[in-house]
Amino acid sequence: MAVDEKQWGDSRTAAEIRQQPAAWRRVARTVAHARSGVDRLLGEALADPRTRIVLTGAGTSAFVGEVVAPDLTRHLGRQVEAIATTDIVAGPRSVVAGDRPVLLVSFARSGNSPESAAAAGLVDRLAPAAHHLVITCDASGELARRWSGAANAVVLALPPELNDRGFAMTSSFTGMVLAALLCLGLEVDVEAAARAAEAVLETAGSRAAAVAAAEPARLVYLGSGALKGLALEAALKCLELTAGAVVAVSDSPLGFRHGPKAVLDEATTAVVFHSADPYTRGYDEDITRELVRSLGPDRVLAVGGAGESSDGARSWPLPGTSGWPDAVRALVAVIPAQAIALACSVARGLAPDNPFPGGEVNRVVRGVVIHAFARPSEV
Repeated sequence: MAVDEKQWGDSRTAAEIRQQPAAWRRVARTVAHARSGVDRLLGEALADPRTRIVLTGAGTSAFVGEVVAPDLTRHLGRQVEAIATTDIVAGPRSVVAGDRPVLLVSFARSGNSPESAAAAGLVDRLAPAAHHLVITCDASGELARRWSGAANAVVLALPPELNDRGFAMTSSFTGMVLAALLCLGLEVDVEAAARAAEAVLETAGSRAAAVAAAEPARLVYLGSGALKGLALEAALKCLELTAGAVVAVSDSPLGFRHGPKAVLDEATTAVVFHSADPYTRGYDEDITRELVRSLGPDRVLAVGGAGESSDGARSWPLPGTSGWPDAVRALVAVIPAQAIALACSVARGLAPDNPFPGGEVNRVVRGVVIHAFARPSEV
């Protein structure tokens, strides 16, 4: 089934994928403008060494936290935890425990998902002290309105074009990843990242079309550390844009052998995100070679890999990103996954901007009832 590159290139979703390098430059300016307020909040929150740093969101917004947490833990020298809003709302007593203050960093495209405001409100109510950094793409969303002007909060509203109008989050995801890294002090050469992304985008359509032309029924995404969070996001993009027609799963290279490998069949394509860290990359290369033996070289793609000669897989290079922290590299590495999901969507005759015309899945989650929560002392 041939994929018309121009066809998928005309969608709103494609435009939002393509706008990412330019959008990152604007994100950097937005963070710089908010620097004094962000630094004041972080100084107050982190003055207490017991303060827990919790990154939260739902769906793609939760995966922002999964991507940035490992490198921020190393950078800050203190544990940074990614806990989804859906987990906080469903079990707040397992998240807010003891007498430790919490710095809650909330990620949200619109901030209108029911769990967004509920999770922040529960943490504010249950933690002995709470500070809130809200990173959102919609200054008028419920989450931004709730915390704007609060003494213990800073709301960072990203440029409005990052409030993706397509069904799936693309530029909003990378915009929030970049904003989180910059806010919490990890050094990022934004111009270099933008140039690397522009280079990847030059061939993204044709490379993604080649993957879709193999008609994968299943896609497996694998990565370690920050790139495991990216694998989660890559699998979700595929499920969303193909309306579940292509089954996508994710794991780490080491974890995949412990049962999830059973998903492999002759119609599976596997994508391995290769780490820039030499130690971690050894495990990526091991699983890539193993997958080539199982699936054949045409059904294994190494994103950021050293090249076809090293492991036999097809390679999707990420030029200029060698030696970068993997959370920064993820900004560029997600573009192949976004393009593949888009190409698979069009190849199956779907409209990527509206893959669920019947409303089975919605752009902003509906139908969630937020139940009243009472602490034992309040019952």
